[in-house]
Amino acid sequence: MQDLIEAFKNVAVASVADAVDKVCGQRGYMDSVIKPRINDARLCGPAATVLEAATDEVLPPQHALDLIDEAPAGSVIVIAIEGGQSEVAVWGGLMTAGAVANGHAGAVLDGGVRDLVEIRRDYGFPVYARSVSPGTTLGRYRTVASQVPVRVGGILVHPGDLIVGDVDGVVVVPQARAAEVLKLAQEIDARELEQARLIIAEKSLRKGLAKYGRI
Repeated sequence: MQDLIEAFKNVAVASVADAVDKVCGQRGYMDSVIKPRINDARLCGPAATVLEAATDEVLPPQHALDLIDEAPAGSVIVIAIEGGQSEVAVWGGLMTAGAVANGHAGAVLDGGVRDLVEIRRDYGFPVYARSVSPGTTLGRYRTVASQVPVRVGGILVHPGDLIVGDVDGVVVVPQARAAEVLKLAQEIDARELEQARLIIAEKSLRKGLAKYGRI
């Protein structure tokens, strides 16, 4: 799996999205509102998932806190909110400190992130989120499960699925199809590089595209 992860780090996220479309027959890219909030750092690693649900109790996000300590190094922590999205922050500075301490690759949130100044200043940790909000989950949401299938940004994420993201967006690669997706994404990258060279050499977009008949 580590070899696959390293290889995915060198493939365009757009090519990964195209490859998931073709290999899996369905969209793999999340809604565009799930985007980098800390920096433009690339994101790549297996998903470790958390599900949150509404509550009026004041409870810590225990499943998330435990998962940050227990998930394998290099994981992407993926947090979903049952029944929809919220403007409250499901991630902040202390969770980031824990994720950095445990060697995780980043976080993807179907909710908000806060403490941006702290995270940017001290960690530069990649966080892709639906929103930025100063509001706490305490008294509003609680974690109800970890390492279960969750839906984030319109896409179903299973624990272990590969999460790949950059400024273009976030793509979910089903674990069982990762090798196929990688092979096709690498082929797409190679074709597009050749097409770009042809376009420059021929001084024509049409001529450059003609060889493969695709944009």
